[in-house]
This record gives sequence, structure tokens and C-alpha cells, in this order.
Amino acid sequence: MLAFTVFGSFWLEIFLKTGVLRRWKRALISILPISTLFLIWDAYAIAQGHWFFNRDRMLGIYGPFNIPLEEFLFFIIVPMMTVLTYLALTKLTGWEKAKEESNDLL
Repeated sequence: MLAFTVFGSFWLEIFLKTGVLRRWKRALISILPISTLFLIWDAYAIAQGHWFFNRDRMLGIYGPFNIPLEEFLFFIIVPMMTVLTYLALTKLTGWEKAKEESNDLL
């Protein structure tokens, strides 16, 4: 699923030149705090037995607190591709320009 997410959005970076990957540090700074909170939540849920991962469908690589690599990647890739898609849409539709014009009216 992560590969489909990347392939579904990554081409926007190439063809629309959104600049998300060029400004990867900025993207990570905005994504990592929330991702950290969700990973803490995952760690707690795993420890309590409320949440589990099917080991037959995982790569078998686990990080701290028994969280699989795929879960760490999920909290980086999905938000990154969401930002990329949002910026592509604002570029294609002119939403940003319309927003600036409406702010000028206020």
C-alpha cells in the first residue's frame, strides 16, 4: 500500500514541480512532531494488546517498542504524499491565488 501511495502521488513532484522533495527538511519538520505522537500511541496500543500487526504480512523489521518498519514508513510517506498532492492541487486549480486575492479584500 505504501508503494501505491508513493506511485500515486510522486509523479506530481516530477511533472508539476511542487518542490516538496526539494524542501524535504521543511516537510519533515512539519510531519515528525505529529508522527511521533502517533507512534507513541501505537507503542502504547501494542503494549496493551489493543493493536497488533499480522507478522505474516510484515517484512520482519521492527524498531523501538516492537513497531514494524512499515508503520514508521506509513507515518512519513502518507503525510508527505498528502502535502505533495495538496500543493499540486493548489497549483493546478489556482486555489492559492484565489486565497491571496480574498485576503486582499479583508
